[in-house]
Amino acid sequence: MTSRLSPDIFRIPVDEIKNGLYSDSYFLRTSEILTKDNHHPRVLMQVFQRQNAILCGIDEAIAIIQKCAHYPERLTIKALHDGDNIEPWETVLTIEGDLADFCHLETVYLGVLSRQTKIATNVRNVVNAANGKPVLFFPSRFDHYSVQPSDGYAAYIGGAYGVSTPANGMYWGGEALGTIPHALIATYSGDTLKATKVFDQHIDQSIRRVALVDFDNDCVATSLKVAHELKDKLWAVRLDTADTLIDVSVIPYMGTFKPTGVCPQLVRNVRSALDAEGFAHVQIMVSGGFSTERITNFEAAKVPVDLYAVGGSLYNESINFTADIVVVDGQPSAKIGRQYKPNSRLEIV
Repeated sequence: MTSRLSPDIFRIPVDEIKNGLYSDSYFLRTSEILTKDNHHPRVLMQVFQRQNAILCGIDEAIAIIQKCAHYPERLTIKALHDGDNIEPWETVLTIEGDLADFCHLETVYLGVLSRQTKIATNVRNVVNAANGKPVLFFPSRFDHYSVQPSDGYAAYIGGAYGVSTPANGMYWGGEALGTIPHALIATYSGDTLKATKVFDQHIDQSIRRVALVDFDNDCVATSLKVAHELKDKLWAVRLDTADTLIDVSVIPYMGTFKPTGVCPQLVRNVRSALDAEGFAHVQIMVSGGFSTERITNFEAAKVPVDLYAVGGSLYNESINFTADIVVVDGQPSAKIGRQYKPNSRLEIV
């Protein structure tokens, strides 16, 4: 049986969830009505969504039910696992028991499943597009800090090579990765070589040296300057040219392609320059607006990228989970079109 994350690993505000702070009000009123009317049938709730996806958030959803239901010991939970491939309308979770004990949790666990499955699925799509090249999960600056632990775990489930913040790695023991920001280069008066040298001087040698080389909009010259200084210690250069700029090395080639940003010609220019001067060991990392479609195009064109750092596109689209009661006291009782859909893959929690 596949192991699950311990409920204790998650940062769950138990008292606030139990008190309904994060619940849609009609669920709170439902619980109140059932309790006051002393109406306690045993129901079966099933949860599904409508896409082909990579399931994630199931262990946290289970933890929320176990920690925040009123009498969790009276509930029977069956579920798939984080990382499972799921189909449209496939049942991923069932909860059986007194609805009054857990109906206040529906908003919360559906939200967890929706967000984490979206991210895991988006990451998996990017990983597949990258043809085995490492994908770094770097979108944390584009959303609220509180979601970083669950987002990073979803990225891990989706197959990301690394994450950018310590919080991203909290649930699965991942170490935060990173390069040099433009801000550090700016503090050294725009001197990329100086900023890279002080990084090398002060940061533990176990951390790979990756130089950010687009500050002057001359990635070829900057890459070579840093490579000649760091030599074998330089592991990679990162190209992050803004989509409104044309790198100076690209200008002579302009005419039949979009020349702005990190375009294929820029990557080829940097690769050729590094190889020509004996730095074939230096890898090329690209960032700035990469998506599944853009990576697919790069790979089809055999652009010599070694690592993709992907940001905001991993938050795009949406995957929405729904929960329905389908059985009451052992008898079918479902909204039309939402009948009970047993799933032999579910395991008792």
